[in-house]
Amino acid sequence: MLFRVPPEVDRVLLHPSATRSVIGDITPAALHASLSGLAQRSRVTADNIANVNTPGFLAGRVDFESSLKGALRNGDTPQVNGGTTMRSLEPTNTNGNNVHLDQETLIATETGLRYQLALNALDGKYNSLRTALRTA
Repeated sequence: MLFRVPPEVDRVLLHPSATRSVIGDITPAALHASLSGLAQRSRVTADNIANVNTPGFLAGRVDFESSLKGALRNGDTPQVNGGTTMRSLEPTNTNGNNVHLDQETLIATETGLRYQLALNALDGKYNSLRTALRTA
């Protein structure tokens, strides 16, 4: 006998912590933490670009990879915290600003591509889980 999953179940996204015991790995939690960190990096980069001509403004930099690597190395579930935002110590120009538009544009593009990649990976993980639930 086949069990048909109601259509509304197909639209429910599980929180990564809820899926760990079901699928036996921490991949969804790691991807969720990555998405959170990348979203924070995107916000900080947009702020940097908005302040490209503001005297004395120092570019912000977001680091979430260090804590993510550490958690994964220790076998811990990564925490979703968006990362740590610090001010760049790169040299400044004559008005005390160290934002370089070309560098910020590159960071924004790379961040967007990484975000899309992580989102696709998470979607694939949830599709696998949905398929497993349908065949059970």
